Amino acid sequence: MSDLLRIAIVGFGEIACRQHVPAIAKISGAALVAVADPVKSPPGLPHFRDLHELLRDGPEIDAVALCTPPQIRHAQAAAALAAGKHVLLEKPPGATVAELSPLIAAAHQAGRTLFATWHSRYAPAVGPARKLLAGRTINKVTIIWKEDVRVWHPGQAWIFEAGGFGVFDPGINALSILTEILPRPLLVRSATLDFPSNREAPIAAELELSDESGLQIHAEFDFRQTGPQTWDILCETDAGPVTLSKGGRQLRDGNRLVVDAADEEYPALYRRFVALTSDGRSDVDLVPLQLVADSFMLGRRRLVEAFED
Repeated sequence: MSDLLRIAIVGFGEIACRQHVPAIAKISGAALVAVADPVKSPPGLPHFRDLHELLRDGPEIDAVALCTPPQIRHAQAAAALAAGKHVLLEKPPGATVAELSPLIAAAHQAGRTLFATWHSRYAPAVGPARKLLAGRTINKVTIIWKEDVRVWHPGQAWIFEAGGFGVFDPGINALSILTEILPRPLLVRSATLDFPSNREAPIAAELELSDESGLQIHAEFDFRQTGPQTWDILCETDAGPVTLSKGGRQLRDGNRLVVDAADEEYPALYRRFVALTSDGRSDVDLVPLQLVADSFMLGRRRLVEAFED
C-alpha cells in the first residue's frame, strides 16, 4: 500500500463537490484519484458509473469516501471492505442503526478502517466549548437548527424518501455536537415530527431530551428557513450563558467572544481519516444516529402542507 492514502469519492453530489474535494486537496498524506457517480465528476479525474465499476476497472485505491444517500450506503461499504478498502462514511453513516454492526465486524476482520464521520464535531469552537462546559453546572440547553433545504439539497428527492432522514440530515449535526460537548449520555423524551403530506420524511421536528440528571434539552429543527441560516446551541450555566453558533464555528461565553473561526471541518475530518488508516483503527460512534432513531420511534406525527422543490 502506498504511503499516500489514495481515495476515491463515491457519489458526487453537493457535499462531495463543496467539501470533500477541497478538503482532500488541503491535507498532506492523501490524494483524490477517482470518482464514481452515475452522472457527475470533477474534470481531470478518472470517472466511473458506480462503485462496482470503480473496483473492477479503476486505478489503485486505498480508500473510498461514501457520499451517496444513506439508503444505499450499507451495501457499498460492505463491498468496499470486502475489496480490502478503507471506508469513510458521510453522515449519517447509514439508514438504520443495526446495519452498522456488520460493517464494524467486517472492517475488523479485513483489518481496514471504518470511519463514521460527524463533521460538525470538528468545527473549531466545539472542543473549546466542551472544555468550557466541563467546569460548570449546565441548567438548560436550547438548540435552534434551521436551514433552507432548497439551498443545501437542491433537487435531491432522496432526502425526503424513507430512510433519507428529512430534516434530521442537518439536525443530526446538532446532535453530534451536543453529544460531544455534554458530559453525560442523552435520552430522547418526546418528539413531534412534521411530515409534508406528499413526503416520507419530516421537514421539521421538535425534540425534548435529557440526561440521567434530568437536564432539560429542547431542540427545534426546520428545513424551511429562508434568508440567514440558524445553527445555534445555547447552554444556560451557573456562570452564565455559553453559546455555540454558526454550526460550531463561533463560541461566546456570555458577551465575550471566545472563538470565531473559518470552516475547516472537512480538512480536519480527513486528517483524522489518514491517522486512523495509518494506525489500523476504526472510529464508529452511533450515538447521534441512535438519538435520531429514538426520535422516530417516539415521535408524534403531524401532517403539514405539501413540499415542492
